[in-house]
Amino acid sequence: MQDYKVQQAQVYTDFNGLNALKAQARTDKQAALREVARQFESLFLSEMLKSMRKAGDVFAEGNYLNSNQSELYRDMFDNQMSLTMAGGKGSGLAEALVRQLSRQIPGMDGEGDRLAGHKATLADYDRSLPALSIRLPEQVREVTAMADQVSTAATEEAAVFPERFESPEHFVRELLPVAQRISRDSGIDPKLMVAQAALETGWGRHMIRGEQGEPSFNLFGIKADRRWQGDAVSITTTEYREGLPMKEQASFRAYPDYEASFRDYVSFLESNPRYREVLAVADQPEVFAERLQQAGYATDPEYGSKIRQIMGRDSLMTLSLGSEGMKE
Repeated sequence: MQDYKVQQAQVYTDFNGLNALKAQARTDKQAALREVARQFESLFLSEMLKSMRKAGDVFAEGNYLNSNQSELYRDMFDNQMSLTMAGGKGSGLAEALVRQLSRQIPGMDGEGDRLAGHKATLADYDRSLPALSIRLPEQVREVTAMADQVSTAATEEAAVFPERFESPEHFVRELLPVAQRISRDSGIDPKLMVAQAALETGWGRHMIRGEQGEPSFNLFGIKADRRWQGDAVSITTTEYREGLPMKEQASFRAYPDYEASFRDYVSFLESNPRYREVLAVADQPEVFAERLQQAGYATDPEYGSKIRQIMGRDSLMTLSLGSEGMKE
């Protein structure tokens, strides 16, 4: 049964039926195609009637019954008559259009009929579920066991990094690959990050530890202020006040591993507006180190120059070049 809104398209002044055709085309392409073809045929017949009327206008000259109003009603009559003519057998143009255009519509054959097995909407798809295998519980247990093994292996792999380092070369060899991974996202030179971590930890020989000796994995000496919601450890540290070194008790952030320390270092810089000028020269490590000290990252007045000196050490330069060559 045809939608009453589509039937309204048989009155040329009502455009709601034309809008209904768009909705019908989503579910019944064949009926929509036939209606559109009929509308096109009515337009063709309307133009034909207009041409016929123009041919007879020469005989209406001087006729007092001929006026703008009479021409308006005549055009309205012709438009409606073209729709009515196309609604019957018509001139055959609509049928020809259906046969021609149906070949281009998926799921319809050359005669405009729907092909068997064509799925036009989701309702045409089989939604039934296959029967559950009796081995499903056993397979679930196998997958769970495999996931536990992968998780254990990942934990063991993360624990490979040592808590202490035997030498500067050992420090660079272990931490430079981590810094290079972080550098891909942050843009900060990995050699600079390792050099700053070396300065803060004395090449890993003076790592920050808790009262029970638990490692903090804090490579950059970032303190745990009120913004920090994670674990922390408290130690006695040396701070410079008006150029003089002083011992103070301070709380520092603690991380699960060294990579978390690198990531928090980048996040710490990015979240503080005073380091905006520092990050602007991330591709210039020596300028970066100087601006880092000027921005007040550390109270040591020689902090920036010490980082630059460490970056120039043979142990850092040689291993970093070797690591970049292996990466390429």
